[in-house]
Amino acid sequence: MDISILKNKPIAVLGAGGVGKPIAGDSALAGARVRIWDQPGFAERTLANIEKFGIRIEGLQMNMYSYQRSGFGYPELVTDDMAEAVRGAGIIVVAVVASAHEALFRQLIPLLEDGQVIHIIPDNFGTLLLRKMMLEADCRKKVVVGGWATSPYGARIISEGGFTTNICDIRDRVIMLRGAALPDTDSADFIESARLIPAFDLITNGLGYQHADTVLDTCFSNANPVIHVPGTILGVAVLQNFETVLGHKMADFSMYAHCLCPAIGMVAADFWHEQECIAKAMNVGIAPVKREEYFSRSTMYGHEYMGPDYAVPFEENIPHKYGDGPFSLENRYITEDVPVGCYMYQQLARQYNVPTPTIDAMIHLANTIIGRDLTAGGYTLDYVGIGHMTPSQLQLWLRQGVYTPAA
Repeated sequence: MDISILKNKPIAVLGAGGVGKPIAGDSALAGARVRIWDQPGFAERTLANIEKFGIRIEGLQMNMYSYQRSGFGYPELVTDDMAEAVRGAGIIVVAVVASAHEALFRQLIPLLEDGQVIHIIPDNFGTLLLRKMMLEADCRKKVVVGGWATSPYGARIISEGGFTTNICDIRDRVIMLRGAALPDTDSADFIESARLIPAFDLITNGLGYQHADTVLDTCFSNANPVIHVPGTILGVAVLQNFETVLGHKMADFSMYAHCLCPAIGMVAADFWHEQECIAKAMNVGIAPVKREEYFSRSTMYGHEYMGPDYAVPFEENIPHKYGDGPFSLENRYITEDVPVGCYMYQQLARQYNVPTPTIDAMIHLANTIIGRDLTAGGYTLDYVGIGHMTPSQLQLWLRQGVYTPAA
């Protein structure tokens, strides 16, 4: 693909939450032509006033270079009509939670045009699902589909009294990002296209892009499940007592600042080791992470925005994280990271005969404390189109795009 042809085309951002809204605002602020879309029923709240007043980018934006871009970004189009958003766009950013992927992909597939590049942030097995759905729809458009292990920011949308603003509080900007395309033969084009997204500027000019070893590497390398799930489950007493017993304002709560500790670090490190064992058994990669990275308040995420030597020891606090939640168990830290992340890891482990006692325990405890079986509505290997595949068939699909249908 000639990536240069994308340079003057609009970027369509699908989703106006904590990933999509800052990407759209930041990219528009940098001078890109940006369109932002959200689903009818949500758009009335999430897109209100953007057309007239723009998206405000602010916050500490922690990173090792002290780089910051703040101000108002004005997308050229604000819409709840997906056809309007993606028509003629060069890059399409999918920035919704995993549970919204299927519905979004059903709308997107008939609208795709040859030459478009789709970035799923974070991937969360979305590349596998989209490619499967394209096959089912007999969609033959020549597009690149890839995903990233995480977002280019740690960001929150400011809300108050139930009102959602267009103020994006960027707590940190990452300086490196790991991603891949499906098939992997498209990964070079996929990564090159990221340089045209201004929201990725600090990555492009920082420590750069890591080419994940297939999109399964991208999914294994998503640190959300390994950090969020043990931190929230094992720190639940702090969360639920933060205001009533400990006397703090719930709006100041942070799982990173107030829950993480050496004992939880032990659990997270074992969780990650089990993921490494699954990846090894499947002959796919995973991000290189040292065990000691889990024994800091900043976790492995700190390295993504402050460099490889950064760590906040447990003896210190991390005030810039205050207020980033979660504020209840009904939060994506549990309701997405368990049924999508943990549950998929568990299924792959069973298929490849890898024991995962820590991951199994986290799933069981999550179901117990939230009072329902989160795996009942979770992702399955069949759902993303790989449950029937032998190891060699899966490798052909991931690396070369040769899909073996179920018998």
